[in-house]
Amino acid sequence: MKSSQSASGRLVVAAAALLLAALPIAAAQAPKAKKETKVTKTRDYAHTLAVLKTSQGDVTVKFFYEKAPNHLKNFVDLAAKGFYDGTLFHRVIAGFMIQGGDPLTKDPKNVAAYGTGGNRDEKGAPVNVKAEFNETPHRRGILSMARSSSPDSASSQFFIVVKDSPFLDRQYTAFGEVTKGMEVVDKIVTASDTDPASGGAGRPRSYQKLIKVELVEEPAAVAPAKS
Repeated sequence: MKSSQSASGRLVVAAAALLLAALPIAAAQAPKAKKETKVTKTRDYAHTLAVLKTSQGDVTVKFFYEKAPNHLKNFVDLAAKGFYDGTLFHRVIAGFMIQGGDPLTKDPKNVAAYGTGGNRDEKGAPVNVKAEFNETPHRRGILSMARSSSPDSASSQFFIVVKDSPFLDRQYTAFGEVTKGMEVVDKIVTASDTDPASGGAGRPRSYQKLIKVELVEEPAAVAPAKS
C-alpha cells in the first residue's frame, strides 16, 4: 500500500514537472500580437495652405508651387515641425514689409541677435535653399524669402510685402501670397511701433508674435456641371 501511494505520488510530481516545463514552450509558441501600422498620408504640397496665427489675428497664405517648389517645401516642412511657433516679427518697416521666421527671436534675452538666425541641421550647419527667382512681382500681399548677400542663402526667414516693391523683383524668391488677412498684417505694422532711429533694421518697440502656423489642405475645385 505504501509503495503504491509512493509510486502514485511520484507520478503526480512528474506530471506537474512536465506541465511546468511545458508552460514556457506554450508561451513561446503563442502567436504574437500584430502591431498596428500607422498610415501616414503623403503631403500634397501643391494644395497646401498655411494659416499664420499671430498676436493680431490670422493670415492665410496660398503658395506658388509651380514657381518655387523648393521654397514652398522648405517653409511647409519647417512649419509642420513647429519651427516657426513662438517666433517674432523682428523687422517691421511701414510702407514696405514685415519680416519673421528667425528662431533666435524665441529668446527674449538675445535681442541683439534677432535677424541673424535660420534653419540648421543636427550638426549645427546652416540649411539653405537655392534661389528660385521668378516673374512674380513683389506687390502688396506677396510672401517672399529673406536672404543675405548670396542668392542661395535663403533659410527660414520670410517677409510679407505691405506695399508694392518692384525693386525686389527677381532679387528675392516670391513663393506665396496672402489670400486672407492683409488687415491683420497692417495691424502688425501699427502695433509693432517701429523705432525710427533703427532705420533699415526696422526694430519694433513692441514685438508681435507668430503664435503658430497651421497647415491645411486646399479644398478640391468643384468640376462644372455638364450641360
